[in-house]
Amino acid sequence: MASSSAVGKLSREEFRRQKDLDAARKAGTAPAALDEEGRPINPHIPQYISQAPWYLDTGAPSLQHQRRPDYDNSANKLDNWYDRGARAGPAAKKYRKGACENCGAITHKKQDCLERPRKKGAKYTNKDIQADDVIQDVATGYDAKRDRWNGYDPAEHKKVYEEYGAVEAARQKLREEEIDNQTTTDLAAVRKVAKAGKSDATKDDADFGSSEDEDADEDKYADAADAVGQKLDAKTRITVRNLRIREDTAKYLINLDPESAYYDPKTRSMRDAPIKNVAPEDAKFAGDNFLRYSGEAPEVQSLQLFAWQAAARGNDVHLNANPTQGELLHYEFKQKKEELKDTTKSSILAKYGGAEYLDSAPSELRQGQSENYVEYSRTGQLIKGREKAKARSKYPEDVYVNNHTAVWGSWYDKSTGSWGYACCHSSVHLSYCAGQAGIEATQASSAQSLLASASEPSNQQASSRDRSERTEKIEQNYSKKRVGEGDVKLDQDRLAQAVLEERKRKARGDDDRSSKKQKSSLESGSHDVTEEELEAYRMTRRMQEDPMANYVDKEDS
Repeated sequence: MASSSAVGKLSREEFRRQKDLDAARKAGTAPAALDEEGRPINPHIPQYISQAPWYLDTGAPSLQHQRRPDYDNSANKLDNWYDRGARAGPAAKKYRKGACENCGAITHKKQDCLERPRKKGAKYTNKDIQADDVIQDVATGYDAKRDRWNGYDPAEHKKVYEEYGAVEAARQKLREEEIDNQTTTDLAAVRKVAKAGKSDATKDDADFGSSEDEDADEDKYADAADAVGQKLDAKTRITVRNLRIREDTAKYLINLDPESAYYDPKTRSMRDAPIKNVAPEDAKFAGDNFLRYSGEAPEVQSLQLFAWQAAARGNDVHLNANPTQGELLHYEFKQKKEELKDTTKSSILAKYGGAEYLDSAPSELRQGQSENYVEYSRTGQLIKGREKAKARSKYPEDVYVNNHTAVWGSWYDKSTGSWGYACCHSSVHLSYCAGQAGIEATQASSAQSLLASASEPSNQQASSRDRSERTEKIEQNYSKKRVGEGDVKLDQDRLAQAVLEERKRKARGDDDRSSKKQKSSLESGSHDVTEEELEAYRMTRRMQEDPMANYVDKEDS
């Protein structure tokens, strides 16, 4: 249907094909039509929307006529205006043909000249020829062309203040001079002269008022002025209250950032604070939620919640119909709730006890807060004040008995699983410290050293290799390390011999009894199996769960 705009008058056959194509596109069997930018057009769009008017029809399917055109709004900026009084470079030395006959500038004619008309123009005198004006072409948009304040300089309004200030200063100086020129010291005469000066100044200049007159008028009409935000009509005696004070800034103008708090114009509400980095107490407006949860607002909400819950239980309570009754019932409810809480608390304490634990210290003492000033240096040394005392335990600390230099529990024996002293490695409590001699005696009396000394053969010519093996076996027997774990060093000759024996054992087909017996011996901790035998068993073991276990390469076989 979107492509029908590109076709003029169709024949019956072409119209039928177009209808079939549109139906196929709606069913999804045919690809959708593409517009000029290559984007697909929804086939379900009605024809009166997809078909472009005759004055916008481009001859191709498109929805560009439904989109808002992109206008250039750069010409609507308020700072885009003429540079008034700008001159283009130095002035000419002599009159040029076609220039202004009055000032000599070539950018305008005599009838458009803004200079004072000269008795003899620059055309005839060739003197005081003015520089050419800068001709600016300012492209203004629709809004900028109709803006009455476009190009206005706010600094020009200072001239009005300066004019009023000069007139007031001159009037005050004139009045002071008249009073000083009087020779009499009579106070009544001075007042008369001052009053006459006031009346004369008012008659001479009726447009400008005196500051003293304004002060007197303010004092005179201060009592009769309306309150802020109110307007009293004397005829009808009706007080009209405005929605807000007009001097206040509207809440949606406090922060003009569009990403700030959301303002709902329908309800005129802004729930979040417009300025996040200002404390709610110091901000002009902290959001409606701040007002909603401050003051008596939470009490009203709790009262309304109580009225709803009481009405749901069948009680005749309605906060709007009878607010006094609802408030009294809520007050009675809170009193009964406190009494019930106290009764429950007293009954629990009477039954189980423990009232002395409820009398806790003040939070200032529990949190360690005080007004004592303490100052430290960068290195952590105390400069000023008194350092806080450390909490002491009820047990004696750093007390060394029986010549010990370390406390009990400073050393742990892994072999026996007992605690002792780090200074002498003694695991007997309150024993006498023997120092380094005690450490050496403890190491010599350990089970590993005793077994190592007992297992040494009488033959001192044993090889160092056998001695290291026996030491490793003893460490294995009295350690939690299992066979095959950790950093294992294997002898290649022994490993080859163990693999050969393991293959012979499998070829003989040893019964399960021998394997169970060997397993029980391993679990008992005798460690008759060496690292090489365990590695040979792992290498020759058949992995049942391996998917490549039954694979045989036919080319190699």
